[in-house]
Amino acid sequence: MKKNILLLVFTLFIFSVKAQKSFNTEYQAGYTLDYKKSNLPNAKSELTTFILLMNEKESYFKSMNVYVGDSLKYYKKIKITGDMEKDYKTLYNYNSEYPENIGTTTAKIYVTTPITTANVSYDEPNNIVWKLVNEFKNIGNAKCQKAVTTKYGRNWIAYFNPKIPLNFGPYKFNKLPGLIVELYDEKNDFHYKLYSFKKRKGVCQFANSYKNIKPVKKEKAYQWIKDSYLTTDFSEILDNADPETIRQLNRNSRKLYEQYNPIELKVN
Repeated sequence: MKKNILLLVFTLFIFSVKAQKSFNTEYQAGYTLDYKKSNLPNAKSELTTFILLMNEKESYFKSMNVYVGDSLKYYKKIKITGDMEKDYKTLYNYNSEYPENIGTTTAKIYVTTPITTANVSYDEPNNIVWKLVNEFKNIGNAKCQKAVTTKYGRNWIAYFNPKIPLNFGPYKFNKLPGLIVELYDEKNDFHYKLYSFKKRKGVCQFANSYKNIKPVKKEKAYQWIKDSYLTTDFSEILDNADPETIRQLNRNSRKLYEQYNPIELKVN
């Protein structure tokens, strides 16, 4: 099933170009995400990683796989040929279940993401409200404080390190008095953990490599992403596949649609 969803993203991924949006970086953090992409009760967890670039005023969050792939393309370490099958094999390891680029400022959150027919963007108010809890736990060598919030249809628990005075964190979560080092929803469908943090002075020239971006409403983007499981016809993507393989991929798309478990159950 994972290969199927990557195929959806790949149809646009190979057309990324070097018309980059750069980002001024002062700090870099790495996060793991243990996630369940299916809403079934016995769904197994999968693991992936993300990078968070930060300065004092804003942050930029994206899949580590996509970040590495973008850097290799930018520095011409890999080449896109236009041959669908060949490029798919080259770029397979640089795809992600979560290909969004997420920029966070004090006032707004900006997102760009591919769907099956376009690259789209939307923004939303950065209005998250936390409740600090008088509970602490040691994570690594740091004493971290607990905070809770309800956002995007889920109840979230975070632990932040007040000794790292950067009010950012994974995905769209921010505005705590310290870097978020652990974040998870109460069902533990999505569990982020900080695994690295360091200073990094410089400019990331390839922060956002999507082109021809179409501004849309957030509600539209989320519905299109879910609908993509049904609207993709794999016979148009895999020219040389046998009919039974195509039928099986299309059946799996229906299952993915029915079992879709997004990070955000609600858009607000």
